[in-house]
Amino acid sequence: MSFLSPLSAIFAAIGSFALSTINMFGYGGIFFLMMLESMVVPVPSELVMPFAGFLIEKGQFTFLFVIVASTLGSIVGSLIFYYVGKTGGHSLVEKYGKYVLVDHEDVKKTEEWFTKRGDLTIFFGRLIPVVRHLISFIAGIGRMNVKKFTLYTVIGAGLWNTILAYLGFILGQHWGEVNQYSDQISLVIVILLIVLVLYFAYRHIKKKKKVAAQ
Repeated sequence: MSFLSPLSAIFAAIGSFALSTINMFGYGGIFFLMMLESMVVPVPSELVMPFAGFLIEKGQFTFLFVIVASTLGSIVGSLIFYYVGKTGGHSLVEKYGKYVLVDHEDVKKTEEWFTKRGDLTIFFGRLIPVVRHLISFIAGIGRMNVKKFTLYTVIGAGLWNTILAYLGFILGQHWGEVNQYSDQISLVIVILLIVLVLYFAYRHIKKKKKVAAQ
């Protein structure tokens, strides 16, 4: 069994749920799925939006309503997760931060980062797999200005949703080709995340040793 086999099975189950939801609830299904996609639920927009684009090509949906429904779903889910981070993020760090090598100094740096570069972080974060599932929570912990957060979430999510829907539209019945390399992409993302986590842990431990030696 390859490393990607379990991932493939998981993605297949999620994909089946996503397609069934769209077929059953139409625009409401797109809204719901993209709301989940903007939180911690791993619903792949790379599957949802191209399929919606395919249904546009078939005349079942209109492009405008697909983009409106998907972007509204994205912003609602993002705002929910933003406020979860803003209201409960600090207490989570206080209780469980030590287990993932996160402390109050890291939270302070996060706040400073989102104060200075929050707009670009949110915009580009919406375009990166995995990151877009977490970026709203982190922005909430960083207490980013909610108006700026909403604006750049709408721009980033709207652009991403439009690109994927258009790809599904122009590919027609071959809309699934958008996802044909999803396993390989997922593997690369997992490896990058592992590297980033290891680097973060190394930096954090080194900082602690330096402080203890002083």
